[in-house]
Amino acid sequence: MNNAMKLTSLMRLSVPASCSIKGQIPHKRCRFLFHLQVSSTFRKSMSSGDFHELTGFFNPTAHGLRSCKVPQAELKKMLEALNQPESCSTTGQKPLLALELDCCVIPLRNNLKLIQTTDFFYPLIDDPYTMGRITCCNVLSDLYAMGVVDCDNLLLLLGVPREMTQEEREVSNCLLMKGFKDCALEAGTYVRGGQTVLSPWLMIGGVATSVCNDQEYIMPNQARVGDVLVLTKPLGTQVAVSVYYWMLEESPSWSENLCNVISADKVKSLFHAATMSMCHLNRTGARLMHKYHAHGCTDVTGFGLLGHANNLVKVQESNQLAFRIHTLPCLDGGALISKALNDRLKLLQGLSPETSGGLLIILPRESAQSFCEELTAETGCPSWIIGDVIEASRKEASLTDNPKVIDIPHSQIAPPKQPITNDQ
Repeated sequence: MNNAMKLTSLMRLSVPASCSIKGQIPHKRCRFLFHLQVSSTFRKSMSSGDFHELTGFFNPTAHGLRSCKVPQAELKKMLEALNQPESCSTTGQKPLLALELDCCVIPLRNNLKLIQTTDFFYPLIDDPYTMGRITCCNVLSDLYAMGVVDCDNLLLLLGVPREMTQEEREVSNCLLMKGFKDCALEAGTYVRGGQTVLSPWLMIGGVATSVCNDQEYIMPNQARVGDVLVLTKPLGTQVAVSVYYWMLEESPSWSENLCNVISADKVKSLFHAATMSMCHLNRTGARLMHKYHAHGCTDVTGFGLLGHANNLVKVQESNQLAFRIHTLPCLDGGALISKALNDRLKLLQGLSPETSGGLLIILPRESAQSFCEELTAETGCPSWIIGDVIEASRKEASLTDNPKVIDIPHSQIAPPKQPITNDQ
């Protein structure tokens, strides 16, 4: 294979057929193809002889398991084993946050705090470089949800499929790492190490760490009745990705349910908008959270909007409040697809998984609109007031009976500051 060739479909070939970890929607297939494409024209098709197939990857459902994703309730039960008893004597300080949230906040000497997060998942798009960028955005987002603007250290975690040849590894790993590194540089940080292992399938993730004083982060548990909820990215990334590949594969989900509902060009545009959204850092939102006195935040990823809203409301100091979500901003076409599939992907229930989703921020009502306007002015992307913090006897998040669905035009999703390109 010529060294100029790039493996742009390498990502999906290494994902278990039924995988849905951290929000991955299953692509139902029994075998995986990768296509060799020239780097300067990433979408140019090659001859039919320029691909081969890999088989035999682990399928959890073939072993009596449901899928790779751990359901939210089960995950919470598993995490209980990590809780330290009050009487536990250790040399370190106890974390300041519950395990339900994605970051730990550890008191250090001299009144500093260690804020750290780790995340990894299976690839969901074909382009290795872009997947590296998305992964970096996703890892850093947990810090940004804490109002942490600057990441002090970033590690890369990579699982490389055993079945790949050495040349395939070199090409794909180089592109993955370059995308991850370029995004880190855009975020003002560096990749200073990590771990790479052989694996049955491709996995990519990272560890993000920051050491902060008390003015450099925002605890997520200060919501007050009367506050509002702001979302900084539209919903529907996983819907867009799934439908795009259903269309390419001419799967029954596409041919029987969707091909007469939405055009191929609209699906391509939806996929492109979702990719641009996933490549956007939440860093500007994290900085503006301080200016507009946010009372808490989480990022919306694998458990969907409602799942993460429930996690956030559970950690609030007040026991007399709840979250009510009245608006669902969705990438244009996402709601149409969901209705055609009887909301099988749960987008209109607020439970569709997202990858590198937006920040869900608790803001004082009087400052929320100004926050949204300034965020749009700085990033070129819109944000929305989608819910309220109300008085209640039970801490929970829920949708109103008929939430308003907003179709967000794809043209409103501005490209990242740094262009998405793998050119050397």
